[in-house]
Amino acid sequence: MGDRTAKARLRDAAIELVGEDGLDRLTARRVADLAGVTAGLIRHHFGSMEGLRRACDAHVASIIRRDKEDAIERVQGGGAALDPLRALREADSTHLVSYLAAVLTEDSEIVRDLVDTLVSDAEAYLRLAETAGHVRPTEDPRRRAAVILLWSLGALVLHRHAQRLLDVDLTDLPASDPTSLARYAAASTDLLGTGLYTPAFAAQMHTVLTKELS
Repeated sequence: MGDRTAKARLRDAAIELVGEDGLDRLTARRVADLAGVTAGLIRHHFGSMEGLRRACDAHVASIIRRDKEDAIERVQGGGAALDPLRALREADSTHLVSYLAAVLTEDSEIVRDLVDTLVSDAEAYLRLAETAGHVRPTEDPRRRAAVILLWSLGALVLHRHAQRLLDVDLTDLPASDPTSLARYAAASTDLLGTGLYTPAFAAQMHTVLTKELS
């Protein structure tokens, strides 16, 4: 836990415990023991265990937002920053990603708020990527951000199958085999960069869907 404040140690301890053992085993005593403080400080700093959970969600969302914005800035800088795997290799967010994988299957107001925050953040950094010239504009930025985020979070929930099928641990990317990680990134880039549909079929689909929406 280092020399961080008691509030930060409690938050990070909760994230670590949820990431390792899931929500069912999260208790005030376990959080306090791992943080090296008294359990009463949870109520003092967060009001309740629900307040602690919301603080964890806010922290995870802020880290994702920062990392996405930093990645876009690095790409804008050119040079070695164009390496698409750099951020993944240098990431130190094992507990954060494991925490997300553990809580996303919970149907609660807290998780809904977290996902809504992530969608809003995705909409914002996709707009940054548009400005940087890396992403094509869209007529519906909010829906695009929601679809991309749902795909990403769905893969995270299925991370055990991703590891089995692709030999990539989405909850601990820096520990994944570099070759497997590169292949995963290449397949993702192929789908997002060149698309899955042929231009002719995409045009047909666009025509059909436009009629449905009119």
